[in-house]
Amino acid sequence: MSTKPRALITGITGMVGSHLAEYLLEQTDWDIYGMCRWRSPLDNLAGLVDRINRRDRVFLLYGDLRDTLSLQTVVQQARPDYVFHLAAQSFPRTSFDAPVDTLDTNIQGTVRVLDAVRAVRPDAIVHVCSSSEVFGRVPREKLPIDEFCGFHPASPYAISKVGTDLVGRFYAEAYGMTAMVTRMFTHTGPRRGDVFAESSFAKQIAMVEKGLVPPVIKVGNLASLRTIADVRDAVRAYHMLVTVNPIAGEAYNIGGTHSCTVGEVLDMLLSLSPMGRDIRVEVDPDRLRPIDADLQVPDTSKFTRHTGWRPEIPFETTMRDLLEYWRWRIATEGNHFLVR
Repeated sequence: MSTKPRALITGITGMVGSHLAEYLLEQTDWDIYGMCRWRSPLDNLAGLVDRINRRDRVFLLYGDLRDTLSLQTVVQQARPDYVFHLAAQSFPRTSFDAPVDTLDTNIQGTVRVLDAVRAVRPDAIVHVCSSSEVFGRVPREKLPIDEFCGFHPASPYAISKVGTDLVGRFYAEAYGMTAMVTRMFTHTGPRRGDVFAESSFAKQIAMVEKGLVPPVIKVGNLASLRTIADVRDAVRAYHMLVTVNPIAGEAYNIGGTHSCTVGEVLDMLLSLSPMGRDIRVEVDPDRLRPIDADLQVPDTSKFTRHTGWRPEIPFETTMRDLLEYWRWRIATEGNHFLVR
């Protein structure tokens, strides 16, 4: 059996999980165990399929956050030194339609993961991925948001992440596990799901460029203020979280430095398209949340002081890479996509 460190990534097929797997393969000698559901699309792991097939430091294990026995089996097989718990129902807008599923998956799913780790590898270093959405509707005078800002969740998803956040700290304090919580602010880039605003914009622009849809971009709330980070900076932060003097029970805000409205994100993407001036913007009521966390600007000084991490990838590079990702997807699979 290999004596190299072993990392378990729940949700490895997601945008963040797949980028994290690639980063760890390039920057460490760790073996990577990725948990996914048997029906999870493997598109985001396309660059790792050859290694997975050859069992070259990357191994897929099948489990589900709502299935306790499957999680116990996954942890027993992986026996991880490090756990990155990223798997979740992660779409805020969807959570309004499926609140019970969101709460079960995210809160009870985190309990199931931590119980399994506690039983098999109680000394593992665990990253519990919460979200900046826990802060929700923050008064402007409290910006930038630090770790002591009160929670005011604005969606069932955000409520579920409050539970996830508190569960992570509880397992550290009650059971002595080295569990830490991150509240990552908006992060995006290649492989971002099209249910998120900036990725939906990029996908729609790519579809317009290919002539698949009329030159109209459907949008929701463009006035919401966000601070944007690149997913590749985010996974570098997550690696530092578990390797730079990890402190049990701590919670950290992590995020970028470029703050702008969602409308300004759209403007940037349109400026990167040769058809940008010809595209009309139209508000779609179905894209509006009943309430919105509309001021998401982080104070990340605590994490920066602790680890030395800083975001490195410029906002324009992130947006350009996101648009290029969707141009590639549309060029190869264009007729299979819905406008959403």
